[in-house]
Parts: sequence; structure tokens; C-alpha cells
Amino acid sequence: MKAFVFPGQGAQFTGMGKDLYESNPKAKELFDKANQILGFEITKIMFEGTAEELKQTKVTQPAVFLHSVISAICLGDDFDAEMTAGHSLGEFSALVAAGALSFEDGLKLVSKRAMAMQKACEAAPSTMAAIIGLSDDVIEKVCAEVSSEGNIVVPANYNCPGQLVISGNIDAVNAACEKLKEAGAKRALVLPVGGAFHSPLMQPAKDELQAAIEATEFSNPRIPVYQNVDAKAHTDANEIKQNLIAQLTAPVKWTYEVKQMMADGATDFVECGPGKALQGMILKIAKGVEGISISGIN
Repeated sequence: MKAFVFPGQGAQFTGMGKDLYESNPKAKELFDKANQILGFEITKIMFEGTAEELKQTKVTQPAVFLHSVISAICLGDDFDAEMTAGHSLGEFSALVAAGALSFEDGLKLVSKRAMAMQKACEAAPSTMAAIIGLSDDVIEKVCAEVSSEGNIVVPANYNCPGQLVISGNIDAVNAACEKLKEAGAKRALVLPVGGAFHSPLMQPAKDELQAAIEATEFSNPRIPVYQNVDAKAHTDANEIKQNLIAQLTAPVKWTYEVKQMMADGATDFVECGPGKALQGMILKIAKGVEGISISGIN
């Protein structure tokens, strides 16, 4: 069975989507429509902007979404997915590709999500850190030990075995990093991000996005969509909505999501969108498993 997977924030690069825009009339139509919906020329920043310009919150998330979704749409009948999933932001791309959400509504929600997350970041100084070389349970234990009321750190992204990202208040993240180094982490690297994504500190963004998601029409997807919050397949529009709302403050269970897709018969994984980050993670998750094919469409 073939699974299409979609990347999240951080996969962006200057020039992304330009080849599609120049070579495919459908892609050009969708990119031009995106400029109208967003109210600014995101294509100019995607195609010609600097890395700093691409890092703007209002640009990054819509840009990755657009590259991913338009790449999938332009495949036409070659988009032969039997299941799909996305990492964090990528879950919106997966839902559009699976027919649960229209292109226009998906873009509007992604733009709203980006702005809401930016506001939450500004309200509470916070950060994230990548922990390399420790088991999940050790990291979970240290986070629980370090956290206190008003100074929290939690597991945020279960990316693959030996790689987990933590998220929270700056002091708590720094304290957890020190303890995790003492516990044997190969690396505990604070990330250059604006805030504590996928943590309780995103509650204001969750409240804001919830109203937008509830006001948006979702359909039952054509194929199962595996969601970050529980790593399970979903085909019910109402369940998908609730999981999408919960995603902002809950950890991304990517390791377990990929394992569940494999257990349900996935043998071919195709990363659709900018970069190759998910391919690297899947290789580590499927380590030692024969018959797994991993590729990308950029």
C-alpha cells in the first residue's frame, strides 16, 4: 500500500515551487489564487525571497502548505495514495490531498494558524530543543521532573527513535537540556524557533483556531488520514476536526503514526513537498524492515 506524507514547518527553501509555477498551468492558477486569498504575493517571497523573509510566520506555514498541496494536485492520477499523513502543519496538506478539506479552506486555516501561533509566541517567551540519543521514556521523565506551575517543558515531537523535540518555557527547556545531557543525550540543542509549539503554551492559539476550524466545512476523506494526536487512521470529518484542534497543544506522535501505517499495510512512503526531512525519519522508524520503499516528490 502507498502512503503519501507531507512535511511541516522548517522544510521551506528559496525558490520552492517556482518550477511548478512556470511549467504547469494548474499550478500557476493555484499559486495565483493563493496570492488573492492571502492578500499578498507569497509567490514572490517563495520564488525570490531570502531565507529570512521565508521565516516570517505569515509566510512559512502557507508556503510549505502550498508547495506540498500543489505538488500533489499536479500529480493528477499519479497521486495514488491509499493512506496519508502530515507532520504538524503537514496534516493540513494531507487533509486537502485526501479530499477532507478544500484547497481554499485549507489555505485560510493554515494562514489563521500561523498568525494565532505567532501571537501565542509573543505572549509567552518560550522555545523548543531537539534531544538526540535518548529513549522517549527517559525524556518524558525528565520533563515531568523539571516542570512546575508557570514553568513547563513537555515532549512535543516524537520524530523517530532517538530523536524527540521538547517544548516549553525557556528556563524549563534549558534546565531539561542540562539534565538530559547528564542522562546521556548525545545532543540537546535549543532550536531557533519563535515559541513552544505543541505545548500547553499554545492554548491561546488553539482557542483562536478552534473557532475557525469549527466554522469550516470538512468532508469525510477519500482515504484514511493518520493524525498526529493519536497516531491513528481517521475517516470521520467530525473526528478529524477535533483532532486538528487538539493538535496545537498536543505532541506530534510521528514515530507511532508511521509504525501504525506500516502495521496497516503501508509499504511505499512518498514525501510530497519541500525537503527530505520525513524520508530521513521514516528510514529510522522502519530500520531493519524489508520491503519498505521511501521516496520524495519535491
